[in-house]
Amino acid sequence: MGKEEISTTKYLIHSQINANGIVEKPDVVGAIFGQTEGLLSNDLDLRELQKTGRIGRIKVNINSKAGRSKGEIVIPSSLDRVETAILAASLETINRVGPCEAYIQVNKVEDVRAVKRRKVVDRAKELYKNMMEEVTPESLKMIEEVKEAMRIHEITEFGDERLPAGPNVASSDAILVVEGRADVLNLLRYGVKNAVAVEGVSVPKTVAELTKKKTVTAFLDGDRGGDLILKELLQVGELDYVTRAPRGKEVEDLTKDEVMVALRDKIPVEQVYHDMGVQTEKIPEKKTAPDRIETFKGILTNLEGSGNAEILDDSMNVIKAVKVENLYEEINSLPNGAFAVVFDGVVSQRLIDIAKDKGLKHVVAVRMSEVVKKPSMLKVITR
Repeated sequence: MGKEEISTTKYLIHSQINANGIVEKPDVVGAIFGQTEGLLSNDLDLRELQKTGRIGRIKVNINSKAGRSKGEIVIPSSLDRVETAILAASLETINRVGPCEAYIQVNKVEDVRAVKRRKVVDRAKELYKNMMEEVTPESLKMIEEVKEAMRIHEITEFGDERLPAGPNVASSDAILVVEGRADVLNLLRYGVKNAVAVEGVSVPKTVAELTKKKTVTAFLDGDRGGDLILKELLQVGELDYVTRAPRGKEVEDLTKDEVMVALRDKIPVEQVYHDMGVQTEKIPEKKTAPDRIETFKGILTNLEGSGNAEILDDSMNVIKAVKVENLYEEINSLPNGAFAVVFDGVVSQRLIDIAKDKGLKHVVAVRMSEVVKKPSMLKVITR
């Protein structure tokens, strides 16, 4: 294979040949060109493809033993995936090589780029390992200082009390209420940008008002200070969920895994009242959540005619914007935490099944096709 072929080859067609007689490489190559000629369209004529460099030099390794021949054929292709598959299938129509009966079986079509990607990843891991071995304690300290500076840059001030907060508190439907600035910074480190701090045991008026407008989770330290702030929040605010750092730990010291576990294991405020022995009638009346359906429909209106899709988290922030034709693949590769998908297209049973498997709660689209099975936990909204 020449240098030019190596640089442009996307796929390698690997096939095996068996012949009832003694045949040699030129016989096999001649049969491949001769017996596929006219079988496919002119666009896929092997001679033309080889002239234009879209098919590389055909490699044949063949051995003869006891009056029979057996070997391997490799054809480099720079065609697209579908054309390469058609070309590979056409090889199996060959039934003679020279005067001998022959049979060709395609074993696999190898994606050369996938092999290269694996090599790149392996080499990158090796280079990264070498880099980390060379990092001194002083360098690690500098890296942490830079990361800390980036987190501080993201932190904002919210309300008249200028409370420490993540940049998404104002725009998110759901927020976290934490104790102090260090808690907000630690959550920013892990990409949680919708936390606001009360900065003390006394809950500021700004936070109390926020709890009436948004879905609120109190995320508090696992100590007596956390207990006191929780009681204050239950009196002056309207919480929806409560979660705590492990007993004796503070939110500012939690690892990413500990933060994610705590947020996953949050409990409804009704359960908190029950555990405290408060009767149901004393529970504050539940506030009306923002009308997400209208929000979804607004996003859908903006997407109509674009052929695009948006994947959202439960705070209605866009996790990913993708083309509709790539939607199945993108949803399949989503991490946990995606909440909804809004797209310019038609909801199919396959999409619903994938959305259910990934834990999505809403699918929003222009219309829905014939869907046989719709899970109760998944809400489908159409125009």
